[in-house]
Amino acid sequence: MPGLHDRFETLKRNLAQMGSAAVAFSGGADSTLLLCAAQDALGDRVLSVTASSKAFPSGELDDARQFCLARGVRHEVVALDLLSVPQFAENHPDRCYHCKKAIFAEICRVAAERGFLHVAEGSITDDDADYRPGKRAIAELGVESPLRNAGFTKRDVRELLCAMGVTAAAKPASACLASRFPYGERISADALERVENAERFIRALIPPHSQLRVRSHGTLARIEVSPHAMDAAMSQRVKIAAEMKRLGFAYAALDLSGYRTGSLNETL
Repeated sequence: MPGLHDRFETLKRNLAQMGSAAVAFSGGADSTLLLCAAQDALGDRVLSVTASSKAFPSGELDDARQFCLARGVRHEVVALDLLSVPQFAENHPDRCYHCKKAIFAEICRVAAERGFLHVAEGSITDDDADYRPGKRAIAELGVESPLRNAGFTKRDVRELLCAMGVTAAAKPASACLASRFPYGERISADALERVENAERFIRALIPPHSQLRVRSHGTLARIEVSPHAMDAAMSQRVKIAAEMKRLGFAYAALDLSGYRTGSLNETL
């Protein structure tokens, strides 16, 4: 396999061949690398589009705006009421399909209106290991996944961003807040706000850049953190338990298996 920097050059050549592209930009590491490559390849023929919703952690939009401003990339924000999509709020196992379909249909609409020929998103090869019904929506809408097609892994992405001096290299992986709820547990605006506030509180008590998820199981908050953050979480257990109760959870539990991607898919 070609070296990482050779593959990055190939990625940029592939993007250049698109002529112009709108990049779905969350502000996370994967979409950041894709946007950097697209800007290098396409210059002002790239548009960054960020979806805004109560389903996404609020700080991500600010990060996305600041990055695009610093890089001089044209940036647009599309506001979506995902809770108005019944299949999203009902939280069936194919929730991610309906979520991605709504998001990317809007991004495709914006791209077409602005005259951009392609829409690209930041999936990587690691995503293939988990249950990802959203991939079907991406395929149906003709959205392209240049990083996955070029064989990029999460490790590749972080290594390149680090070499480029981009701070997103250290950002922990993020995900839609709806991923905190077991399938069948209805999602509401209040429930989304509760898990976001819970994670914000705990994140301030554990080492920076640790992975963290607060999975909402009715009245139970099941807390997943990176293995290296376990001791810190346990040392703050009294504060964490009190805050979880204040937020409306009756119980708080630290998952001894630690953080792992898509843990709620383990029961499928």
